[in-house]
Formats: sequence, structure tokens, C-alpha cells
Amino acid sequence: MQQLANDLIGTESRLGAHNYKPLDVVLSRGLGVYVWDVDGNRYLDCLSAYSAVNQGHCHPKILEAMVEQASKLTLTSRAFRNDQLALFYEELAALTGSHKILPMNSGAEAVESAIKTVRKWGYEVKGVPENRAEIIVCSDNFHGRTIAIVGFSTDPDARGGFGPFPSGFRTVRFGDAEAVEAAMNENTVAVLLEPIQGEAGVIIPPAGYLRRVRELCSARNVVMILDEIQTGLGRTGKLLAEEHEGVEADVTLIGKALSGGFYPVSAVLSNSEVLGVLKPGQHGSTFGGNPLACAVARAAMRVLVEEGMIENAAVQGDYFKEQLAGIRSNLVREVRGRGLMLAVELHPEAGGARRYCEALRARGVLAKDTHDHTIRIAPPLVITREQVDWALEQFDAVLTGLPQ
Repeated sequence: MQQLANDLIGTESRLGAHNYKPLDVVLSRGLGVYVWDVDGNRYLDCLSAYSAVNQGHCHPKILEAMVEQASKLTLTSRAFRNDQLALFYEELAALTGSHKILPMNSGAEAVESAIKTVRKWGYEVKGVPENRAEIIVCSDNFHGRTIAIVGFSTDPDARGGFGPFPSGFRTVRFGDAEAVEAAMNENTVAVLLEPIQGEAGVIIPPAGYLRRVRELCSARNVVMILDEIQTGLGRTGKLLAEEHEGVEADVTLIGKALSGGFYPVSAVLSNSEVLGVLKPGQHGSTFGGNPLACAVARAAMRVLVEEGMIENAAVQGDYFKEQLAGIRSNLVREVRGRGLMLAVELHPEAGGARRYCEALRARGVLAKDTHDHTIRIAPPLVITREQVDWALEQFDAVLTGLPQ
């Protein structure tokens, strides 16, 4: 079987674009918190497809909804109506308190949709002169991979060699509300940020930051956009990460776990004032709001709530973080996180996080390095205390036993 894995890896390398550097494990099956490779080895998934699999791999109720809908109707385009979209709107609005919803597919599409919409809102509602709209973004952000998005990234790997980029973005330091205030002017239409920066290494802003940005946006008639594509839908121990500071964004972006990992589904959540500027023909997607996506998302939201996954993320996340912080290792610079969105940052002299992720893989745990020195940890929200304890044993062994 090892030969099969080698053959598949070789074919990927030969035929695929080399835009990823995955761990060399070839997965073929998943259930709950576990995945299996083609050789039959079992792993505890501590990445959850970057939080797309919050509900666990192949959740039976989401699978049932997908199979049932796939046998009836999968796609109509938005040229016609389908019997799942209205129900999806109704249930998502009830869950999140949204007043208007724009369905899309990927997270990047949701971000792009928000950018387009708030610019149009700025011109038609706020009165910003045409083509002068500005959006404030944060350093070390990750909102996707489109040209516009990488254009306001501060990651040289993300943006290097892809210009020229669209203008209209001002970058300020993440976590610095005063910098947001200083960057605002009469042409500012929105502030776009992540409540917790995931790709940057699970960076949590100072307490009160989101509240202050909310106050500034309200005072200056600026749209506050929170990208909750990774942090949302239970990952941090709340339905949305904004709840930790008691704020409500004008526009909230969700995706990933909105389908439980079965299908690309994302959404822009807002109100009639902002999303109301879109008129027929001005924005859309062939697959956005398709009946299969809507049926899958409805089931994914339902099990998230009914099975207490959000509460479990809070309880197990607090415990996981506390126990990780208790590992006695000179390699560890900091343990941080909220809910089951965790990170272990290593000192530079540790030799990079990748080798520790490789060592964890050898012990049956799949985690991923980010920004050279940080191990990201984000298991499915269905993880049990027993499974957390087993994972902690593996982290302890690797962080205390691997030679520098």
C-alpha cells in the first residue's frame, strides 16, 4: 500500500501545479475527528480542513441531506427559483439574526462580494465620489486568493509577482484601533478584518479592539465587515467570534463549516441598506444558492446547534489550551487561542514548525504549520475529552522529545 501512496504523490507532483506543500499523507476516508490514509493508518485531524469540517468528517445527518437532495435536484442557476433557497435564508437568518443574505460558494467569493457591495453602498448611499471609495484592511490578513484580495495582503508570498492590483485599500496594523481611526476619511466605506487572524497564526487582538472599531464605524458611517469564514459557526466557542466582545458587524462573512465540509457554501450576511444596493444583473453566481448547497447547509447548521457542538468547542477548547500551556518545553514561545482555534508558537531556534507537524503525523496527529514557527490546532468541534487527552500526550512527546 505504501507504493500506492508514493504513486499518488508522484502523480500529483508531475501533473499538478505546485501551489501547495502538504504533508505527505494520502487520505482516503474520514469519520468524526478521525481520517485514514491509503495504508489504513488512523489520524486525529487537528486542522478540520481549516475549520470547514467543524461538524466532523462525513457527519451522517449532513450526508443524508446531501444524498436526498442530490437525487432530486442539484442545480437550477438563479435564473429560476428552487424550493431550498427560501428555507436556507429563513434558517440562517434565524440562527444569526441577519436581515438580508447573499449566497455564494467559496469564502473568497464572499469577500469579493462584500467589497463590491460596500463600494456601491458608498457611492449610492453615503455619497462618496465615484471611484474614490476606500476600504481599511489589516496587516497580516488572510481573506482569500483573488487578485483584489492578495493586492491588499502583506504576505510577500501571497502577492509577489501577481500585480498590478486594484486600488482603494488602506492597510493598518491589526489590533490597533487608533490606526483605524487615523486611516478613516470622508471616502472610507468599510473596515474589513478578521476577529481572530487564523492564517497569521491565531492572532487574537487586544480586549476591546472590536468594540472600539464598532464605535468608530458607527460614528463615521462606515460599514464594519467581519470575515468569520474561519472563526464563525462555533469554532471559537461562540456561534460567531464577534460575540466574545458583544459587537455586531454590519456585514458578516461565513463559509467553510456552513456546509460541514461537504460542498462549497458561503454567505454574505447583512441588512437591506447594504445588500439592497444590488439590483438584478449587477452581481451573482451560477452555483450560489443552488438547491444542493442549501440543503447541505441547512443540515450543517442544524447539527451544529442540536448536538451542542458550539458549547463543546468552548469547554474542550479551554481545557486543550490550558493543558498545552502546561507542557514543559523550552521550544514553546506561546500558546494562544479561543475555543478550538488554537496555536502553539515555537521559538525560532526550534527549527521551524514543519518538522514538529511531521513528528506529530508519525504519532497519529495531523496539524499544520503556518508562518514558519507556529503549529495550528483546530480539531472538529465533536472532539471528546478523551480524544483531547490522547492528542495532548502526542503534543507533549513531540514538544519535549524532538531534538533541536
